[in-house]
Amino acid sequence: MKRNFAADVLPGLTTAAVVVPKALAYATIAQLPVQAGLFAALVPMAIYAVLGSSRLLSVSTTTPIAILCATAIGEALRANPGLDPLTAAATLSILVGLMLIAARVLRLGFVANFISEPVLTGFKAGVGFVIVVDQLPKLLGIHIHKDGFFRDAFEIVAKLSEISWPTLAVALGTLAVILFAKRFLPKSPAPLLAVAVGIAASAVLGLEAVGVSVVGTIHGGFPVIQLPQPSLFEAMWPAAAGIALISFTESIAAARAFVRPNDPPLDANRELLALGAANAAGAFIGAMPAGGGTSQTAVNRNAGAQTQASSLVVAAAAFATLLFLAPVIELMPHATLAAVVIAYSIGLISLEELAAIRRVRTMEFRWALFACLGVMMLGTLKGIMVAIVISLIGLMHLANNPRVDEIGRKPGSNVFRPRSPEHPEDESIPGLLIARPEGRIYFGNAENMGHKLAALVKKTSPRVILLDCSAIPGFEYTSLKMLVEAEEKLRAGGVALWLAALNPEALDLVQRTPLVERLGRERMFHTVEQAVAAYESR
Repeated sequence: MKRNFAADVLPGLTTAAVVVPKALAYATIAQLPVQAGLFAALVPMAIYAVLGSSRLLSVSTTTPIAILCATAIGEALRANPGLDPLTAAATLSILVGLMLIAARVLRLGFVANFISEPVLTGFKAGVGFVIVVDQLPKLLGIHIHKDGFFRDAFEIVAKLSEISWPTLAVALGTLAVILFAKRFLPKSPAPLLAVAVGIAASAVLGLEAVGVSVVGTIHGGFPVIQLPQPSLFEAMWPAAAGIALISFTESIAAARAFVRPNDPPLDANRELLALGAANAAGAFIGAMPAGGGTSQTAVNRNAGAQTQASSLVVAAAAFATLLFLAPVIELMPHATLAAVVIAYSIGLISLEELAAIRRVRTMEFRWALFACLGVMMLGTLKGIMVAIVISLIGLMHLANNPRVDEIGRKPGSNVFRPRSPEHPEDESIPGLLIARPEGRIYFGNAENMGHKLAALVKKTSPRVILLDCSAIPGFEYTSLKMLVEAEEKLRAGGVALWLAALNPEALDLVQRTPLVERLGRERMFHTVEQAVAAYESR
């Protein structure tokens, strides 16, 4: 045990060098004192390390969570001018935690699969654009009245003449350090180097005296107990629901992306409990909501972490920062934090991934664009609802449009396959239409399947329709009723319906309908080959 912990100390310190500066930066996005970011890297990190099912997942806070927090906390502060921001953070975190725990009780771990990858890609791209526009005023040293993505962008352009050149120089210097470290020192903690250079420049050059805004007073030392404010629950629960969903979805995605072959399997419901407990516990010191981050988990794995002991080291580093480094962090320029945020948020805008989606499926590329625009036009909270709705619409679209293939026979063989331009030589059997529907047939897609079959019947004018049911897991009552009615109409028109390759569940359901008596054994077959042989022997 001691040997394992010792092996995780260096990876933990390496990960802390990335997590701590980013946590400070994310707190500024969420309109919170910078220590709220450190709190998220302290208690939630430690709680998840004990309860989570992933050995590598690094849990503090992430860019999408921070921007969702900004919306919720900003509205709370506007409605309650005297409200302590850390109380707002505590209230939001306890709501997120309770929602995740409730989801665990209801065993809703499967919900992680209900936001499709293209929609999540679009959502993250939208968040990336929003964050860049949100941080540009700090990077340029200008002040704007924030009123939505596009209006903010136009106001930034309008105020370019008011740029604070010393502030911009600090930001560009920070970006240069990060780019240099990534290019020439790939194993170095680039965010830590950038923050250290920014603090050093502020101390040596007296940047605040020339108009460069700095972080200012930080209440370091031991965290103070923060109690959530129940009166804020009603206003904050929609944002908390969105943050809970993003926290869980991002955490599962990151954990799955970096799981190793010898690691124990991930348990989605256990993840709900671990993340819920992490957020609920963090609430009582004013931590902003937390979730697993992809970039910091990647650093954790690449640094050689073996267990969650590395996360305990990160939590210890965050605590040490609170105790001993608060006076140093007070000198950090806001432009430095803005540059760190932009440098690590721009990666959310993955044009390469969007292009890959477009190459595979144009429709899903459109879903990604809608999700992206939803965030930019409606804000992050409504944007996540757009993402969920688009994912569900996409799911219904796929489920309600089952594929129905006409099957041909490879010449000189008993191989049956869907007809396609690649195999124009495949044979059609005169008077026999072989059709293969795919997917479970139910009330929502039965009519569409019927229309597609009717088009094939019109095209081929068969005497016998053979349904290859091998790709149908089962039927629902409405679809079975429609199949019985279709058989009656076909029989009245002189066309026989045959069934082949019914799966056990589908066969059991068909046997409970009048169809089994009408078809009998002579029109129900174990395989397509048997059915074709019977047809040809007539």
